[in-house]
Amino acid sequence: QVQLVESGGGLVQAGGSLRLSCAASGRTFSSAGMGWFRQAPGKEREFVAAISWSGTNTYYADSVKGRFTISRDNAKNTVYLQMSSLKPEDTDVYYCAATKRTYTPRVASQYDYWGQGTQVTVSS
Repeated sequence: QVQLVESGGGLVQAGGSLRLSCAASGRTFSSAGMGWFRQAPGKEREFVAAISWSGTNTYYADSVKGRFTISRDNAKNTVYLQMSSLKPEDTDVYYCAATKRTYTPRVASQYDYWGQGTQVTVSS
């Protein structure tokens, strides 16, 4: 079992930065691929970024590539999403997720554990 708690969301002006954190509990965190997704009301959950269990491999949605960076610290059981050059269209609830699969998915249905979400609002 893995329990996830996100933090770091908030209100920021366009062009600004935020760092989201996802604290995980559970012995399997260090062997779990992790992902960040975002979702607006009435829309499907959208892939943002993912990182393999070792941190060696990272994946990004085209819309955030070059602006967002995903990283993890297995000693602290934490995964991060550094967001820079934020745009109003990045406004969403951001969710952290963990997968039991041996690969690192980019599809929400392939993740097994989810946090409660943290709101990110980017003003123009």
